[in-house]
Amino acid sequence: MDALDATLLDLFAQKPRIGVLEASRRLGVARGTVQARLDKLEAGGVVTGWGPDLDPEALGYPVTAFLTLEIRQDTTTGGGHDTVAAKLETIPEVLEAYTITGAGDMWVRVVARSNADLQRVIDRVLGDPAIVRSTTVIGLARQVPYRVLPLTHVTKD
Repeated sequence: MDALDATLLDLFAQKPRIGVLEASRRLGVARGTVQARLDKLEAGGVVTGWGPDLDPEALGYPVTAFLTLEIRQDTTTGGGHDTVAAKLETIPEVLEAYTITGAGDMWVRVVARSNADLQRVIDRVLGDPAIVRSTTVIGLARQVPYRVLPLTHVTKD
C-alpha cells in the first residue's frame, strides 16, 4: 500500500458511490490507474466487499452482548472450535466469533431486540452440547465504532 492506495480508500470510504471515473478526476490520476489499484486491493484481500454497511440498531437490534465460551475440546464427542463455529453460523444474531487466548476459548458478539430477547439468543448459542460454560457482558454504549481505515495511514518503521 502506498499513499495513492490510502487516498483512494479514504475517498471510497467517504463517498462509496462515487464511481471510478469521478475518483480518477478527484485524485488527478487516470481512470485505468484507479481501476487497477482497486482491483489490486481487492485481489490482495485489503478490500473485502463493496456492499452497504448495515447498522444492527437501525435494523431493530439495539442490544449488543459479548459471550465468552468455554468449549469441550474432545472432537470425538462433538466438541471443538469448528463444530461450535458451524453452529454459530446458523444463528442470525451472531455477528462474529473468534477463538481466543486467556479465559475462555471463543469470543462471540451477538445482538438482540431487547434484554429479554438476548436471553433467547444466549439460550440458542448454549444449545450446543460442545459448550461447557459461558459468560456474558452487555455493551452499554459504543465508544469507538469498528474501523479499519486508520490502519491505511500507519507508517511502517
